[in-house]
Amino acid sequence: MKIYPYKRLNRPVVLRVTSVSLRLSDGTRDQLETTAYSTQQQTVALGIAGHTDWVSATIDLSATLPPGANAPDAAWSDLRVLAVLTDGETNVRTSVDLTRDAEDGRDWSGPLEVLRDEHLGRASLAVYAVGTVDGVHGRSIAEIDRSWIVDTVSDDPVRGLQLDVQKASFRKSSREWLQAYADAPWLVDTSARVPTVFVNTDVEGVIGLLGSSGSGVDSKVRDLLVAQMATDVWTAVFHGAIGDLEVEPGSGPVFPTDWQGEVLREMLPDVFPGVQVEEALRQVHRRRTGDSGWVELQTRIHYAAVRRADATRALAYAIRSLEQMNRESET
Repeated sequence: MKIYPYKRLNRPVVLRVTSVSLRLSDGTRDQLETTAYSTQQQTVALGIAGHTDWVSATIDLSATLPPGANAPDAAWSDLRVLAVLTDGETNVRTSVDLTRDAEDGRDWSGPLEVLRDEHLGRASLAVYAVGTVDGVHGRSIAEIDRSWIVDTVSDDPVRGLQLDVQKASFRKSSREWLQAYADAPWLVDTSARVPTVFVNTDVEGVIGLLGSSGSGVDSKVRDLLVAQMATDVWTAVFHGAIGDLEVEPGSGPVFPTDWQGEVLREMLPDVFPGVQVEEALRQVHRRRTGDSGWVELQTRIHYAAVRRADATRALAYAIRSLEQMNRESET
């Protein structure tokens, strides 16, 4: 939790998406169904309509400020509510003022325009209530507790890690760096815009096993293989996410706005149970950059990856299935 040298509201702003529409290249507009956004996932998927020629999207927002925002004796004045869309990959930052729905009310609303050419994948949407406090303009009084995700590509409003899985012959790949790992069944590349898992086609049987859909021994081995791969992926993306954190002077590291931020928010509650994610991020950063604690933390990171991969369930299911097969073979 951050410490502010001025009075603020103690509760977060509540943000809702009320409608989404696309402006197409021919000038027409397509009003998307409510399945294009999810309040539970806090995600908007602009690829859901299947259009490849959309120029911009209009996202209608509604924000409710916490009680006390309009109190006569409030410590702030000149109250404004801003919606801010940030894209860490393209370095585009768009902000718009929302409008109060009723005089002295706590509900604010307005449209946010998303330009297709300014975004490649996912952007982060936040809402801030700002005002003048102690003579200082633009101080944040309250904000939403978790940013929404605006995905300009996906057709599914799901929050979480998006992966690109590619098959490649490591020995013959045009990516020369893969050739050094010719005996590895898969590798995770976290340097790309979207984390990429390269599956090595040179390892005999691995592609067929991953693609199997039967109910026999192959399926049990496949589930274990997928769980192991997922554990490796979550471990790799966590380390990739904390590898180059932006640090604000006086307040410590800040959450990235793209997939790295999502990974950290997903895994930190398991790395430091019971600790707020902001404080957990500071603890990870201190251990990574300090003199001690980093080695011990690897066990916690691996545990968090195992949980995210649901590896325990896959193992238990495989063991039960194999035991049942053994009993049937004995009868």
